Amino acid sequence: MERQDIHVREIRELAKKFTPQEIEGCIEHQLKEGTNICEVTGTTEHVINELAKAEFVRDMMDKGTTLIEALRELARRIRRVQTLFGEADKK
Repeated sequence: MERQDIHVREIRELAKKFTPQEIEGCIEHQLKEGTNICEVTGTTEHVINELAKAEFVRDMMDKGTTLIEALRELARRIRRVQTLFGEADKK
């Protein structure tokens, strides 16, 4: 659980610091160059995952959702996808 707390903290900070457009630019730069100005480090897969989550949260905040509600909605969607994949694996 401690590792997940780090992810949430990182997503929260990215969503507060950057606009969705800036985060998208970081994603594109990471894919092309292997680095990004958003200062997210790790494997490209990790970086893209964290930036995509932060972009989703920030986009919701820009539409009037609070940071906490945006994070909760992100968590709900992640759980929904995990559940769907879990059901697919059982078949």
